[in-house]
Amino acid sequence: MSIRIGIYGYGNLGRGVEAAIRQNNDTELVAVFSRRNPETVKISTEGVPVVSADSVEDYKDKIDVMIICGGSATDLPVQTPKLAKLFNVIDSFDTHANIPTHFANVDVAAKEGGNVGVISVGWDPGMFSLNRLYANCILTDGVDYTFWGKGVSQGHSDAIRRIEGVADARQYTVPVQEALDAVRNGENPELTTRQKHTRVCYVVAKEGADKAAIEEQIVKMPNYFSDYDTTVNFITADEMARDHSGLPHGGLVIRSGKTGLNGEHNHIIEYSLKLDSNPEFTACVLVAYARAAYRFSQEGVSGCKTVFDVPPAYLSALSHEEIISHLL
Repeated sequence: MSIRIGIYGYGNLGRGVEAAIRQNNDTELVAVFSRRNPETVKISTEGVPVVSADSVEDYKDKIDVMIICGGSATDLPVQTPKLAKLFNVIDSFDTHANIPTHFANVDVAAKEGGNVGVISVGWDPGMFSLNRLYANCILTDGVDYTFWGKGVSQGHSDAIRRIEGVADARQYTVPVQEALDAVRNGENPELTTRQKHTRVCYVVAKEGADKAAIEEQIVKMPNYFSDYDTTVNFITADEMARDHSGLPHGGLVIRSGKTGLNGEHNHIIEYSLKLDSNPEFTACVLVAYARAAYRFSQEGVSGCKTVFDVPPAYLSALSHEEIISHLL
């Protein structure tokens, strides 16, 4: 039996989930839900309806897991608790500081509906979170480092596009190589925000726009660029389309630690991701955790879960015997 999946929201992430479902033989796409006019939303899977988000309750008994593909700023804090009363749900909520509050809200809603909600699924939070936990458990005397990039930050790019006079923009987060080398060498440096990453911006300015004013607004923007060494490059729309149309990303989680009676031996644990498509990779993680949510539900479990609470075997379509035989 296939796990029946719904996609709530059809942007870059929703399209990635649709593609990931095709790669998992034990899953099937039942419907795509959109706040846009369904007639204007074209998906790639034949025979699957696009439905108004207002009609989601009509599918309560037709979907095993709803994968919610909204944004963390304003969508998921509302959508995930609401939908968790109706379905088993997965989301990619990534505002780290607000995860405890989001967890509590989804936990109440999911238990009310007798469903499972797995939140903050992706690569950070998600895969990076797991690797931080594993490394901390193994090297108890150590220091954690997380580097992001080189890759496109969709939120920072959007912040630039909101500046008056900007037609389009991409912002790349880039690790500082000297800082990365020091960590890999076991030097355990204390690094400021500015010492860990730089930000490189590519901006298409509208005709007649004041480029100097745009650059000043970017480099002085609080919470986004003011704490970083930021480079702004003005390019043409053709150059943007040619060189910056993708959404690559990735990064590193590193734990530097010591062992021995006197801490005489140094160790480095490093987990690396290099992603051609941030949303497509994130979507693959979401679909794997949809399988876990379904299995929890089949066991009668309800409430909110994170990646820390899911047994690794629940992510795999393989049987327990196959996992032991081929992967252990």
